Amino acid sequence: MRKLVVIDFLSLDGVMQAPGQPEEDTEGGFKHGGWAVPYHDEGLAESIADSMAVTDAYLFGRKTYENFAAYWPTAPREIPFTDHLNNTAKYVVSRTLRNPGWKNTKVIEGDAVQEMRTLKELPGKRIAVLGSGELVQTLMKNNLVDEYFLTMYPILLGSGKKLFRDNDQLTKLELVDSSTTSTGGVMLTYRPT
Repeated sequence: MRKLVVIDFLSLDGVMQAPGQPEEDTEGGFKHGGWAVPYHDEGLAESIADSMAVTDAYLFGRKTYENFAAYWPTAPREIPFTDHLNNTAKYVVSRTLRNPGWKNTKVIEGDAVQEMRTLKELPGKRIAVLGSGELVQTLMKNNLVDEYFLTMYPILLGSGKKLFRDNDQLTKLELVDSSTTSTGGVMLTYRPT
């Protein structure tokens, strides 16, 4: 069975909203977009490259997908991740997206939980979920997440969407790997036990 891995950048207070660009996600009046970029370093880039080597499918919620699809199809090929992201299978969960436009993309319109169970049963490498906070909530609620790769940075944002939100579901995690970045971040890999 394929692993489904959630990959996210988090502030120390657990915020995952808009780590990459100022206007990425301003929902709720969020004003700190792009907060993670100053903390990225070569160690993180190497870790991302290693992760991509064992990933042959990506799963997105619609908003995250649209952000990625607006940039990566025409991104310069000398950026290390361009070819991989453009040539790898992509699945986007959406009831409103009709023509995804980004090659190798399939829209999942129906029962996302059942589709993910089916996708995990197919042969292949792992499936990575990038960002996609609302989708991740559904995946966690239905015990579909096999691993979390979280990069936590030494910044408190005070507000914004969190990865781990208030719910009454007890979930214990096992630390599988950890390393630090040169910018004070911590890369953590957890598996639900």
